[in-house]
Amino acid sequence: MAHPNTERLTEYWRARAGHRPAPARADIDPMDFVDILPQTLIVGRREAGDLPFRLVGGLIAQLHRRDLRGVNLLSLFAAADRAPLRLATEQIHRRPEPLTIEGQIRAEGVGGPVGLEMVLLPLVGVTGEIDRFLGLYQPLGMTARLMGRTVTDLKVSNLSRSGEDGPRLRLASLDGRRIA
Repeated sequence: MAHPNTERLTEYWRARAGHRPAPARADIDPMDFVDILPQTLIVGRREAGDLPFRLVGGLIAQLHRRDLRGVNLLSLFAAADRAPLRLATEQIHRRPEPLTIEGQIRAEGVGGPVGLEMVLLPLVGVTGEIDRFLGLYQPLGMTARLMGRTVTDLKVSNLSRSGEDGPRLRLASLDGRRIA
């Protein structure tokens, strides 16, 4: 079950898209969800796997203790999770639909982890192509559990696309080794 903020932003995205596969960037007004802006992000897409942050909410920057603009979104995730996440973002680039990422926020030393739900929502640019993703970085627990430590990485436990007829993507392992 999705966090209410995730559901809210996803429904907003769907409403803005109307009968189109995805809304245009110009259709999105941050003032419509001002209360969740600290958890909101926008990542660009230059090519497959190159997803630089363009805008980062204050909560996200605070947890990672740095300005993430220009940093590749995939680099925030554990190395083993990057390939499945890259594949999932390419799938929603080709066929626009919400991508929900469930996992954990992990910090250096003791404390944490804290559950995480992230959603990425494709946006159409001026060229008519998907060139950005609107996103929400929703902690599922008290970030105080991280005890003020810098986030080291994000761990993925599940990826799911939420298109009406799209299959759910799941991470699979065999003998503790990730295979899909």
